[in-house]
Amino acid sequence: MAGSVEKRALVTGITGQDGSYLAELLLRKGYEVYGLARRLSVPNYHNLGAILDRIHILEGDLADGPSLHRAIVESQPTEVYNLAAQSFVHTSFRQPIVTADLTGVAVFRLLEAVRTHAPHARFYQASSSEMFGKVKADPQDEETPFHPRSPYGVAKVMGYYGAINYRESYGMHVSNGILFNHESPRRGSEFVTRKVTLGVARIAAGSQRELVMGNLDALRDWGYAPEYMEGVWSMLQQKEPGDYVQATGVSYSVRDFVRFAFEAAGIADWERHVRVDARFERPAEVGALRGDSSKAHKAFGWKANTLAPELARIMVKADTERLQDSPHDWTETRPLMP
Repeated sequence: MAGSVEKRALVTGITGQDGSYLAELLLRKGYEVYGLARRLSVPNYHNLGAILDRIHILEGDLADGPSLHRAIVESQPTEVYNLAAQSFVHTSFRQPIVTADLTGVAVFRLLEAVRTHAPHARFYQASSSEMFGKVKADPQDEETPFHPRSPYGVAKVMGYYGAINYRESYGMHVSNGILFNHESPRRGSEFVTRKVTLGVARIAAGSQRELVMGNLDALRDWGYAPEYMEGVWSMLQQKEPGDYVQATGVSYSVRDFVRFAFEAAGIADWERHVRVDARFERPAEVGALRGDSSKAHKAFGWKANTLAPELARIMVKADTERLQDSPHDWTETRPLMP
């Protein structure tokens, strides 16, 4: 089957937010899609929804080099998208070694597997605005120096330069996407935007009393994940590889996003439902992030169209509908489809 299809993609992290949206996009564009997924006692395929029977799931783990080599041999990809990582910043402070391995060292494992078995495949590395950390310029673009403020950010810097090294050392078509925060109804509930929209939906339904938050003053550049995956795909269609920022160019505070979410649920007096708890703050905070994606716009016409107010509305609407559909048994294992 694989030999009859010209475009074959291997997506690590395919069960996550970005992986599922990217898989849908690739299918629409005529790709044969393979996804790398860890073996779990309870499979976590809810984000893949109706496309599960149209893709190939390969068992593997970023911590296990032989499984990555097997995945490349089996899929023989023309494009590889490395979206998998330990991606929760708060967890990276509690598990820095695991984060360094799965988010940093694993990039080398996968690149080496691709170099060995599919050296002509185009490779995308998911980099992050968290690499900028203690920012040196506003807005941040591809030339802004990195100063990461978390083990996650440090590991992403390692993966970023690993990707560049393989590009420069072996002539591989390897690109980094420096994506700023991008969210959707498929975002994991541990991330701040989804924590907010889930909490707001439950407060509006009367099943939760308050929303407990950390730093409300942090500024973030939030976009809509499906739009960002269009840019990710476009990076690998360029004749020459490169590194590109994707961002909206507009930043809002966490407080702003909380307000947008409550307003979307029709709750005006939102402040009485919110409590700040220092336990949710980071040991080293990233105060403000705002990206400049001019390079991506010039190279392949990419531009973010959905800003935080509309994003909050989309997410609150989706979470409210889920709660209404299943008021007594509503968990993260239920389908997370927009």
